[in-house]
Amino acid sequence: MGQDISGLKKWLGEKETAIDYVTVPTVHRLSALLDRDDPFPKPGDPLPIGWHAVLFPRVVRQSQIGPDGHPARGEFLPPVPLPRRMFAGKTVTFPGELRVGDEVRRESTIQNIESKEGRTGSMVFVTVKTDIYGPRGLAITELQNIVYRANPEPGAKAPEPQGAPMAARWERAVTPDTVMLFRFSALTYNGHRIHYDLPYVTQVEGYPGLIVNGGLTTLMMFELAREHAGRPIARFASRNVSPLFVGRMLRVCGAPLEERKIKLWVVNDRGGLALTADAELA
Repeated sequence: MGQDISGLKKWLGEKETAIDYVTVPTVHRLSALLDRDDPFPKPGDPLPIGWHAVLFPRVVRQSQIGPDGHPARGEFLPPVPLPRRMFAGKTVTFPGELRVGDEVRRESTIQNIESKEGRTGSMVFVTVKTDIYGPRGLAITELQNIVYRANPEPGAKAPEPQGAPMAARWERAVTPDTVMLFRFSALTYNGHRIHYDLPYVTQVEGYPGLIVNGGLTTLMMFELAREHAGRPIARFASRNVSPLFVGRMLRVCGAPLEERKIKLWVVNDRGGLALTADAELA
């Protein structure tokens, strides 16, 4: 049986709004993190597609941080009674654009709460719909899926990895280290302990090492498409399949499909699929 979520249904339709700014320092720091040799940004420059991921971090008082390093549940996000929380994937469309210097507004709504039974036990998925507006109107719409699950049983065997979906036409190898994880978590104000607290991630959540931020590997896929696809992405749908660990090489891969469609994915150092995406080009 799945997790009983009847008490969480009152969070459906819960809304949250926020204001942020596309600042020169933030864009400059993200460019450096991605190892790009970009000119120093200036007001009016277009924000590269996908880089909105560093906007709107969740900011709460220190006393409101939960045991996993995330903001405590029960305000905007429902108090799902499962300890492990991770980013499961998202679908993003880009009807407009953001520029350096813009004031931007976010409007988020809890759109769905669903319980499922998976290979590793009960899971609860929370879907958050977010619209991001800039001075020129709606720029981005994002449906983000957050998954909650139980801690593993002692000695539990990890699921068999999936393979790459197809042969890669484009590819980039990266070995994330602890400094890269720290810089991305700092840039996004992400306190999730699985990215920096080795005793926590191994002893409490049962993983073999620090986990690479899903938002970081998603950005790497956007960057691979920006380098090779020839057109900007208009729609992007991604799914996180398995975690990636610090100090292990990963490969960001891509290939064209039919006209104006591409496939993107990330595999771990053993060729196992970690992240996959389908993208439509403008």
